[in-house]
Amino acid sequence: MAFCLLLTACGGKLDRAYDVNSSNPSYTIGAPNKDITARAFAEDLCVVSENISGGLDLSLSEASGLFDISKSTTIVAKNANKVMNPASLTKVMTALLALKYGKLDDTLIASPNVNITESGAQLLKLSEGDKMTLEEALYALLIYSANDVGVLIAEYISGSVEDFALLMTREAHDLGATNTNFKNPHGLTDEEHYTTVYDLYLIFNEAMKYEKFLEIIGCKEHELQYFSAGGQTKTKTITNTNSYLNGGTEVPENVIVIGGKTGTTDAAGSCLILLSNDINANPYISVVLNAGDREQLYEQMSRLLKKEAD
Repeated sequence: MAFCLLLTACGGKLDRAYDVNSSNPSYTIGAPNKDITARAFAEDLCVVSENISGGLDLSLSEASGLFDISKSTTIVAKNANKVMNPASLTKVMTALLALKYGKLDDTLIASPNVNITESGAQLLKLSEGDKMTLEEALYALLIYSANDVGVLIAEYISGSVEDFALLMTREAHDLGATNTNFKNPHGLTDEEHYTTVYDLYLIFNEAMKYEKFLEIIGCKEHELQYFSAGGQTKTKTITNTNSYLNGGTEVPENVIVIGGKTGTTDAAGSCLILLSNDINANPYISVVLNAGDREQLYEQMSRLLKKEAD
């Protein structure tokens, strides 16, 4: 309780965010200057500590959440802090770091490591030596969910998948997503690769600060262009895996779906994170993890969206 009082006290504010590892005395309960406090970490964020049904049937997925961005309010939460496998929702973090540390017009060159052999993995089928700009790679990553492109981006940013995964986890923790541990850039199954509904909200909320991210996730279709090692042009028309955008699922009335990221593996079930607006253009982030199948995933998400429209 004393900690909460510190974060909500009146008086001046430090010009930097709260840091749990800081030795600055203004972060402590016994701060010598009682009129100066650190800016509360979550002052502009939704928070959640318990289940909130919002009167909805949330039985179609293991975990879910609906977050009102403009009011910094959690409307619905089921197992929002439960550690789970996120499947390709992982790629939101990969894209965030690509936008933060990369340059869109840089050329990425595929190493032999893009040859992913896991059964059922979504692939662009890159070959060693293939070349692609980071911008094109982000389209392939976010709307086509290409796992081999995740490797391409990871090696471009950090030199290896392993080092990139460490960066992903460190940056997630810096955002407050402390129940997250990443082992790869794509979300293919690994027992030590996990996050939560709430942590995904934090990560997606940060990614929304990049206009290119918002542009790509809302793209229904894209004509992808890249080059072989020998310089030959390769093209592929890719369609967004988001069923609300590709016409597979009807959007609830009075809701505008901006975009998001899908994910499906045997371990994670069917998953979706979504940015949408209500009729007054107020933004919401909604998350569904481990629905039984695609049909249940979109039914559960539509229930959240209808709650948003209320």
